[in-house]
Amino acid sequence: MVQQAGWSGLKNGQLLKNASASFEVFITIDQLIEHQQEIPIPLAVITIRARSNRIQDIKPLVPALLHALKVAKPGKSTSVGRATRK
Repeated sequence: MVQQAGWSGLKNGQLLKNASASFEVFITIDQLIEHQQEIPIPLAVITIRARSNRIQDIKPLVPALLHALKVAKPGKSTSVGRATRK
């Protein structure tokens, strides 16, 4: 979505600001974003904590991700999964 929107070169703060104008939830694998950035109020952030961004590492987290989407709160961040990226 970031590439399709033309936001590829944006820093995280501006990226979240842009996303908050168009979306309710921002899903990322960037595990630092929730600690380094203030989450804009209209936006919820969900961080996927997987070993990598490869589909085989993310696929097992889909049920937890779907649950996180249902309970996401504006201005808050949450995470799914436990593994840290290598």
